[in-house]
Amino acid sequence: MSILQALDGYYHRLDQRGEVTAPGWSPEKFGWCIVLAPDGTVVDVENLHDLSGKKPRVKLCTVPAAVKRTVGIAPNFLWDKTAYVLGRTAGSGKRTADEHDAFRTLHLDALEGEDDEGLVALRAFLTNWTPERFDQAPFMEDMLDANVMFRLKGERRYLHERPAARALVARRAGAAGDEGRVICLITGETGPPARLHPTIKGVEGAQSSGAALVSFNLDAFTSLDKEQGENAPTSQAAAFRYGAALNHLLTRDGPNRLRRPVGDATVIFWADAREASAAKLADSFFAKVLDADVTDEAEAALISDQLKQIAKGKPLKTVRPDIAEGTRFHVLGLSPNAARLSVRFWLSDEFEHFANALAQHHADLSLEPAPLGWGAAPSVSRLLVRTTAAQGDFKNIPPLLAGEVMRAVLTGTSYPQSLLSAAIMRLRAGDSAATGWHAAVIRAVLNRQRRHSTVLQEREIPVGLDRQHDNTGYQLGRLFAVYEMAQRAALGNVNATIRDRYFGAASATPAGVFPLIVRGGQNHLSKVRKEKPGWAALIERELEEINSHFKPGPGGIWPRSLRLADQGEFAIGYYHQRATKLTNEKGDALSADIADSETEGTDA
Repeated sequence: MSILQALDGYYHRLDQRGEVTAPGWSPEKFGWCIVLAPDGTVVDVENLHDLSGKKPRVKLCTVPAAVKRTVGIAPNFLWDKTAYVLGRTAGSGKRTADEHDAFRTLHLDALEGEDDEGLVALRAFLTNWTPERFDQAPFMEDMLDANVMFRLKGERRYLHERPAARALVARRAGAAGDEGRVICLITGETGPPARLHPTIKGVEGAQSSGAALVSFNLDAFTSLDKEQGENAPTSQAAAFRYGAALNHLLTRDGPNRLRRPVGDATVIFWADAREASAAKLADSFFAKVLDADVTDEAEAALISDQLKQIAKGKPLKTVRPDIAEGTRFHVLGLSPNAARLSVRFWLSDEFEHFANALAQHHADLSLEPAPLGWGAAPSVSRLLVRTTAAQGDFKNIPPLLAGEVMRAVLTGTSYPQSLLSAAIMRLRAGDSAATGWHAAVIRAVLNRQRRHSTVLQEREIPVGLDRQHDNTGYQLGRLFAVYEMAQRAALGNVNATIRDRYFGAASATPAGVFPLIVRGGQNHLSKVRKEKPGWAALIERELEEINSHFKPGPGGIWPRSLRLADQGEFAIGYYHQRATKLTNEKGDALSADIADSETEGTDA
């Protein structure tokens, strides 16, 4: 099923529930309403802003559908911004007079012969209005470039809501459809063609006035001398429906979009279900798992338990019997591209497939102990900002990488190799390997690669510390952590530990760095033996066990370099060892938390 077909079907379900506008109408933002007397004189200007919050918020109203503007002048019907309606703008206003003249001409022609009191008042207003009148009360500069509508004095309904106005909007829509007929690529039915496709609003980073999902504005995008929408024949009705459904899904703070973009992609999702309640249950579960970051402990524990059950093979209908079996689900990622939108990813499958993929994703990320500030199931955005973004800024998440990771998360395929490279690169750049976030991501990438590969025969990396995991990188990471522990035990808080100085070099070229680390470590152990002999014994016992895994070779005991996968295992071994307490027969314990009083980075 194509994107537009899925959106068209979603519109019909929304229409049955009365949640979307009818053809010929669209929701638009308004801040002001001009109140007219029956003779067309201005009585008042009504402020429509919601003033209950810290900042005034515009009001969303359903009005006759906005026209698609490109570079030409095209007025809306019964409403528009002040440049069109009043001939005034806050900008340079090079073509404001032409815009106002187009609005005036359109309405004088359309309203000629109408006898409705409200429409007659509007025609009289436009006949007598001059832009200079704006400088007088009740008009104010705050109105400039905002959308304005009209209302007749003594009535609460707006002018466009009057029965005569609605009938006129319907007649105009019917007249616009007399342009020939095409076979619609979305529905297969015949109908008037959509020359310009709807404007889509709400995509992060796109133009605030909206952008096009389907457009043909250059000769390179056309064929056989066809112009604009003729290159992909779509009926006006189907174009309206998919546009209305998409704008509904993109509503800010709506239940069908992730709160934060993934990279540069705004992500929306929806379920196909006969009953609205069944669809909302699927939407809610998906949002909580994919965009979790749940702060409530009880809800976090419930989500974590459900994911673990699904990951162990329990059917979704057993874990969540309230979600209808066989429910179809769609996920769409849209990225800004000047005045157009790019589809970063489009996935459509049964909801159970997505639930299984999400459960497997979080199972692959599992570490013991959990990384600092992990929660129940961190969102993809938070995962990427903690492991791939410079300075921990969401804007610095690589957009292409984000799209590939999201696709892997939702399909269960291998994570991109670039995710492994990016996580290791951030560790080399100074990110803390002690938080565990990078280790979790690296473990997930490597384990999924090995699970899906028919060539790689390496065993999967354990969730917690495994002293018998005989990988050179893993054991070197453990060794590095123990020497850091010795440094902490000997010196306490220091401005720069060996992790700060040598982590990147030790994980990439061990032979060049570990001799220095070992030499310094022996000095630290000498001091610990004098001041804390119990701790010294624990550290030396651990060093002896780790060193037993290394076999001398032609180049010495340390490898000259580690391949990328082994550098990843180095980070995991470091985290596993650092998070593990060392105990002796007397019950004495030593851990990084005891020997290390530094505070790791806070959650992004």
